[in-house]
Parts: sequence; C-alpha cells; structure tokens
Amino acid sequence: MGDDGNRRSEGTPSQEDVLPDELRAHLDAIQHRDPESVRSLLEAVLSVGRELELPQVLRHIVKAAVVLVDAEYGALGVIGEKPRLAQFLTVGVTEEQTDVIGHLPEGHGILGELIRHPESLRLSELSDHPASYGFPPGHPPMHSFLGVPIRIRDEVFGNLYLTEKRGGKDFDDEDEAVLSTLAMAAGVAIDNARLYEQARDRQRWLKANAEIVASLLSGADETQVLALIVDHGRRILGADLGALALPDEGKDVMRVVLAEGVDAEAHQGLVLPREGSFVGAALHAGKPIISADVRTDPRITAGPPRWRGLGPAVAVPMITSGGVLAVLLLARTRGSTPFTPAETVPLLSFAGQAALAMELAGRRRSAEQLRLLEDRDRIARDLHDLAIQRLFATGMTLQSTVRFVEHPAARERLLRAVDDLDETIKIIRSTIFGLRAHDTSRARQGLRVRATMAVEQAVRSLGFTPSVRMEGLIDTDVPPAVAEHVVAVLAETLSNVARHAHASAAEVSLVARKGRLTVTVTDNGTGIPAGCHRSGLDNLAGRAEGLGGTLTLEAPDQGGTRVVWAVPISQD
Repeated sequence: MGDDGNRRSEGTPSQEDVLPDELRAHLDAIQHRDPESVRSLLEAVLSVGRELELPQVLRHIVKAAVVLVDAEYGALGVIGEKPRLAQFLTVGVTEEQTDVIGHLPEGHGILGELIRHPESLRLSELSDHPASYGFPPGHPPMHSFLGVPIRIRDEVFGNLYLTEKRGGKDFDDEDEAVLSTLAMAAGVAIDNARLYEQARDRQRWLKANAEIVASLLSGADETQVLALIVDHGRRILGADLGALALPDEGKDVMRVVLAEGVDAEAHQGLVLPREGSFVGAALHAGKPIISADVRTDPRITAGPPRWRGLGPAVAVPMITSGGVLAVLLLARTRGSTPFTPAETVPLLSFAGQAALAMELAGRRRSAEQLRLLEDRDRIARDLHDLAIQRLFATGMTLQSTVRFVEHPAARERLLRAVDDLDETIKIIRSTIFGLRAHDTSRARQGLRVRATMAVEQAVRSLGFTPSVRMEGLIDTDVPPAVAEHVVAVLAETLSNVARHAHASAAEVSLVARKGRLTVTVTDNGTGIPAGCHRSGLDNLAGRAEGLGGTLTLEAPDQGGTRVVWAVPISQD
C-alpha cells in the first residue's frame, strides 16, 4: 500500500509522458547516469519547452546548456540562408569583452565546421583542429570545445557551442549525450515558438488589414492610411525604419513619400531612379526582395548614401490588377536578425490587400465625385433656369415700377432693391461657375470648394464641425495666388484651435466685398495665453503683409479668440 502512495494516479501523465517519443528515448538512454544530472537535464528540457517567445527560448537554451555540462562559455548560433550565422547568442562573455571583440562571428573556422558538417564535435584543444582560425584580439582564451547541432525535423536550425569545461577538464561522452538531448528538446521548443510566432503574427496582419480597410472606407485621408501601412509593417516585423515609395507616372523614378523611424529624415522626400535603387529593384521584380546588409547590397548603385547604421532590409511591392501601386521598405539596424522568407510571405499579402483596399477606395471616391458633379450640374441648371430668371424678372418689374412712384424715399428704396437683386444674380452666377468647374485638380477647384474641404479636413482633429459662411464672388473675385494663401490660413488657424483652444465650437467666414477679402475664424475656447509660442500666427501675419493686408487677433466679449485675416483683391 505504501508503494501505491508514491506512484502517480492511473491515467495522469507524468511530465516525461508529454515529451515527444524520440526525446523520451534520449532521456531513457541516460537514465543509468548520475540521477542528479538526469533530473537537472529533465528540468532544463521542461523549462525550455515552457517558453513561447522565440528570443526567450533561444536565450534559455544556451543558459541551460552551460549549467548542465558545467562550461565556462556557451553560445547558440542560428544559421541563415547563405549558410552563415544569422544570429549569435552568448553566455559567459561580458559586455566589455564583446565590445572589444567587435563584429559577431558569421560562421567561419570551428563554428563553420558544424554548419558544413552538422554532427557533434568534441575537442580537447580548439587550436589543434585544421579549421581553427584562432581568436580575434580581446577574445577570452578557450581550449576544450563541445558542439552539437539543433535540428527541427529535417532542418538544421543552428548549433550549440560550449567551451572551457570548468576545472580544466575535457568534455566527455556524458556531456555530449546530455547536450545532444538538450539540443533535441531545443528543436521542439523552437518549433513550437515558431508556430506560436506565426499564429500571433497572422492575427496581427489580419487586424492591421482590417484597420486599414476601415480607415479607407471611413474616408480617411490617403496620407494617414499610408502612414498606417508603414506603422503596422514596422511594428509587426520589428523594423527600425519604414518607408513608402511611389512610382512617378511617366517618369523612371520612385518618390519616397513617407519615412518613419531611424534616420527617417535621410529618406523622406527622396527621388530615386528605378534602376539602381532598392525599392526600384522590388518594383521591377514584382515580388519581395531581401538584403542581409543593405549597406553593401549590389542592387543599390544610385542615390545618396543613407544606410549608415542599418543592416537587414526587405522591400515589398504593393501590387494591384493595375500594376505596382507603391513599394514598402522595412529595415533593421546593423547586427539585427535578418528578414526571412517566412516573414515576407504575410508581408506581401498585407501589402497586396492594402493596395487593393486603396484602389477600391479610389474608385469609390471617383464614383462619389462623379455623383457630386452630376448633382452640381443639376443644381447649376436649376439656378440658371429658375432662380436667375425669376430674380431678373423681379428686377425688371421693380425698375418699371419706379417711374410710378413719386415719393423720393420710396423711389430710393426701390432702386436699392434693384441693385441688391443685381448683386444677388452676380453671386448666383459665380456659384454656377464654381459648380460647373468639373476639373477637380487642386489648382482648378474654386475657392469655395477648397475652403470647405479645408474645414472638413480639420473636423477629425477638432472633434466638431465648424459653421461656415461665405459672402460675395469668392470664386471669381479672389485671384488664384490669394486663394492659395486662404487655404493655408484656414488650415493653420483651425489647427491652432484644435491644439490649443480647447474649444467646443468655431465659426469660419469668407467675405469678398469692395475689393477686399476677409477671412475670420472665431472659437469659444480658452483664448490665447500671454507668452505663448506664436510661430504659426507670425506666419499668417507674414502672408497677409506680403499681400498688403493685415492679421488681427481679437478677444470676443463672450470668450474665445477671433482671428481676422484681411487682404486686398482685384475685381473683375
């Protein structure tokens, strides 16, 4: 009965039972050895398997290896594509020693021997092996050596390297058996961590795509959407720099319209040739291209130097049925883990779906613009055929009535009414002219439309919709050069309201009268505090003075701020 109390309950698996068969067989093979060593190995195997984040798994493996075989130094080398060591984690080497040694090994010498021949290797003296290259200056002395490969199914993921058995001893058969067992457990743990990482990243990509599609469908500005694409790519793949380049239509160049992260200012606004640039190479390839070190990539033969401090990079074309819409570039700092094909597969899908969403959103905007133009045509036609004709007829009637009125004051009022009707007809004709201006390019849009758009763009940051009032022949009397300033003035003043005023309402008015345009923006916020930074307002004042006008700041009795920007305009 006493023995039964020490046995596990029937049907309850032990920790060993949950291990893969091959790994359990390795553990069984060393059961005859020191029980304490076996228990330590089992604990290490199980602890490594508990981790899910790949960087922590790798670090845990090399630490456990050093403890199990009582070594002074340990390292885990991850094999890249060439094959070379793409990652090298060490235990026992201090930060000061690492700084003196400099660049981490890439897989030459003894380290490369295990890459070329993935079998266990045990040496009493490192320097005696034919493949030994020696050590760089500042490297700690190492003599005894034990290395074993880490396999994931039929793939060699990397190698475990241990040196300097404590006490000046050599590594023995038991050390090799223990380390080989740990390496097998490491392969299982790394495989699980990879699967977890892939599942997590897939979820992140799906969420990122959903956010981009939602932003486009809600009418977000295209620049904001492009920034979202770059931000998601950087965050999910752990990139230090993200940039987006668009091909210029009719030109053999790429323009970097957005850059975020390390040295973003060196990339922002660059105009690069398609031939000889990294993004151009991705454009021509029509598929992702990867560089282990972008600073020395042979595909980059043109453009200014801008890759200092960067290393691994990937460029992915955003492809739609109409061709390549843009190229997304991501880069990591020098010495970071290179991008892998496994990472670029979901990135390519993400870029393609983002491009498709942008294309569909563009088509939707075109359809909405067409409907808007049709509505404008109808309104313009109705105004011309109905409103103007009635006003004109009313004016003629009043003019013909004047001669029957003898009272001077009454005659004067009738004549003023006729003048008001003439002015109203001019305003309506100006409105019709603006409605029928089908060219939607920025330079040809009427000021009424552009001013309205400037106010609409500020709504998101303001949190409310300002009221807008326009008087006079805004579209015809305001010169194009002045109109450009007006749009900038509205953008700056409404931005100030959003950032500083803490307002809940605002009013915008544009009045063109008697050869002068007055732009007024009033809010009900906290007012302008004394001593505040006024660079934005100084710019507005400079614009007004350059046109012979003025900028006035007022504090209404009911609170808030009123900005009045007034400039002279020529009349037709």
